[in-house]
Parts: sequence; structure tokens; C-alpha cells
Amino acid sequence: MNTVSTVNGGISFWYADQGTPPAREPLPGDTTADVCIVGGGYTGLWTAYYLKKAVPFLNITVLEAKFCGYGASGRNGGWLYNGIAGRDRYAKLHGHEAAVRLQQAMNETVDEVVRVAAEEDIDADIHRGGVLEVAYTPAQLARLKDFHSVEIAFGETDRVLRGARETCERVNVTGAVGSTWTPHGARLHPVKLVKGLAATVEALGVTIHESTPVTEIEPKHAHTPYGTVRAPYVLRCTEGFTANLKGQRRTWLPMNSSMIVTEPLPRSVWDTIGWDGRETLGDMAHAYMYAQRTADDRIALGGRGVPYRFGSATDNDGRTRPATVEALREILVRFFPTTAGARIDHAWSGVLGVPRDWCATVTLDRSTGLGWAGGYVGSGVATTNLAARTLRDLIQQDSGQSGPTELTELPWVGHKVRRWEPEPFRWIGVHGMYAAYRAADRRELTSPRAGTDPVAKVADRLAGRH
Repeated sequence: MNTVSTVNGGISFWYADQGTPPAREPLPGDTTADVCIVGGGYTGLWTAYYLKKAVPFLNITVLEAKFCGYGASGRNGGWLYNGIAGRDRYAKLHGHEAAVRLQQAMNETVDEVVRVAAEEDIDADIHRGGVLEVAYTPAQLARLKDFHSVEIAFGETDRVLRGARETCERVNVTGAVGSTWTPHGARLHPVKLVKGLAATVEALGVTIHESTPVTEIEPKHAHTPYGTVRAPYVLRCTEGFTANLKGQRRTWLPMNSSMIVTEPLPRSVWDTIGWDGRETLGDMAHAYMYAQRTADDRIALGGRGVPYRFGSATDNDGRTRPATVEALREILVRFFPTTAGARIDHAWSGVLGVPRDWCATVTLDRSTGLGWAGGYVGSGVATTNLAARTLRDLIQQDSGQSGPTELTELPWVGHKVRRWEPEPFRWIGVHGMYAAYRAADRRELTSPRAGTDPVAKVADRLAGRH
């Protein structure tokens, strides 16, 4: 394997492919707005889009520390799918039917993103192949069947369970013993989407200031080194970079995820792999992988490398440890042995936001005008859109322009979660959890048992994932 020519860091392959956008001007000084959005990723841009479409006269300002899409929106795996973090917990807290409504909203959100992209002429390489999740050990197959049954119970009656032969006819994953497929998913190019969104909201009249880090958010104020934006509504849309804000270090944990992408693969390799449906691809491991076949016939594949940096630190340019690059390459070759000689063109990392109970949330505090959305735990490409439409409805409700809507009544609205433990406990906990998951995956690879490794069950309970 030739990794000498691998580009490491530099934000992501997606930006290397598209180029960094021309810089927008930073905030020139103190100013006012009707709505100030902190964060120029998917959540912030979608929120600006839906608010401006609903109320065209609104004065909306977006403040971005680096440039739009610098964070997870420009580094993710390009999975537009219907998963949402915390649904099972919301079922326990609010009842099964409330969680079914949340799931249905997520199913519809996939359609909504595809619709808006087409309507606004955003070419993001979207291909609706659905989501295929595979199992390749007895323990994974048992979890996959349980997962499939649960998804059907939450209303996914169009989900399909496939055996080993049917799975390999779709995507020839070595050793696959089964899979589950949902049509509610699509592959996309993350940076093409975020650049298209930014251009669209600017054309609508939204002001975007880049290179403008917000240091503190207070009611009706967003403070930056260049001045303060005063607005009745200030929305925090900072996901994995939330810990950089004053007073928010323990709100959401910045979890690291890493990716590699191959060179474009020849037809001879694709003949052995299949993957003609271009489904997004995942597995049922505890330390799971995620992958897509790109529009130019590469494989982009990701997973957890160094899951967390001490003190909730976040990276700058996405540089990834060589050991992590090699671990991801090993997953690639284990899945698809004919890629063993393929060049790895790029490796990168990014951060995602993880609440203490692993539940995504969207909130507007009507007493202060402060709002936020996030904690997507890696499922944000679609969830950001639902969050944005919900923030729109919450603001319109608060300002008297409308009443409650179906979105404002969803169970993730206003959910409260406790803060993460102080250091060094959260560093020890997160690294211990992923060490346990990796050890459980190794044991399951060689075990004939169909049950989940007990260590992984303990890790789930300690982490608060179930």
C-alpha cells in the first residue's frame, strides 16, 4: 500500500476536490440583526435559509469562525439518511408514538433535502441509493436482526432484510452474512452541499461574516473580537465546536471521527465489488464504519480514530495519525480485498457533537431569545435540516407569527441533558469506552457466539447510550 502520496489533513478531501471558497469579510464592528446565527455549517445555513424564505424581510446575520463548512459539514461521510440520535430514549421519555412521529419527520427530511437541492440548483452529487448496513459476524447478525425489527416498529415498513447471498449481490462485502436496507438515504458530496447552501442564502439576502469567531453568547448578544451583534434571537449552531464558547466546555463533547478516500478505482475492481446502487454503507460493529462510493468512483470510508482530545480540544486542519489511517485502510481491505493495491489519496478528521445522553436536541428559550440545535452524534447531514425547520417554527411561534406546529411538538424539542464530567474523568471515560468497543469487536470476529460481547454492553450502559 502506497501511503507516501496520501494528503493528510488540509480540512478534508471534499475541500481538496472543490477548493476552499473565496473568503467572506469578517464582521466590521458592532451591528444589529433580527436573528444572529452562530456557526456557518449545515445547521446555521439551513436555519438562515428557512427563516429567510418564511419571512423575507428578516435581517439575518451568520457568524462563522473560519469559513462556511469548516467543521463537520465539510468533513463528514456524505450520508444523507434518516437516523437521529436519541430516538429510543425519546420513546422512553415521551412514549412510542411520539418517537414514531420523530422518525417519520426524519424520513421526510431526506426527501426535503433532495427537493431543496433540486429547487435551488445545488448540484451536490446526490444519489438516492438508500442505506445498506451489513453484518459479518454471528454477533453482528443478531444485532442487525434486532435493529431491523426495531426500525420496522418505528414505522419503517419499507425496510428490507437480506441474507448473505442477496447482500453480496448488492455490495460484495467479504464475509457478509446479512444486511438491512432502507430507501430513506442518499449519498452526497458534503462540500458541494454546504457551498451551494451558503451561496443560496446570500442570494436571498442573508449576511455571512467569516473569520469571525464568537467567544461568548449572551441573551440578545453574540460577542466577537471585532464587535458585538445584538439581536432578539441568537442561535447557537456550533455542534462539535460548542466547547470553544465561554461556559460551554462541558455541554457537548467534541468526538473525533476520521476518514480516508481511495484513488478512483478501475472498472475491474468495481466488477468484483458491485455497489452499482451506490448505497451508503455501514456495519454493525461497536466501533462502526461508514462509507460511500463517490461520484468519481472512489471509496470514502470513515470510523473513530482518536475519539477525544483532552480538555474538549478540537483540531485545526484535520490531520490524522498514521495509525488511524492504517486502521481505516485495514477495514477497507477487509471489506474489499481487491482494493489492497489502491492508493489512499487523502486522510482527514473532524469533530462532531455528543451530548451526555447521546440525544440530539433543538431548543428556543423564549425568556432569553437564545436557541440552539445539535448533538447529532454523527447523524447530522439530514438532522440539521429538520433542526433548522424546527428553529424556524419556534421563532415564528415566539414572535406571534404562528402557533405550534407538528415540528415544534416533536419530542426532541426542549430536551434537557446534564453536562459532561470534568477532566480527567471524561477523557478516561471516552477512551475507555472505545477501547472496550474495539476489544469487543476483535473478540466477536473470532467468536461463534451470536450474543453481543458483554464488555460492549457494559460500555453502552456506562456511556449512557441506552
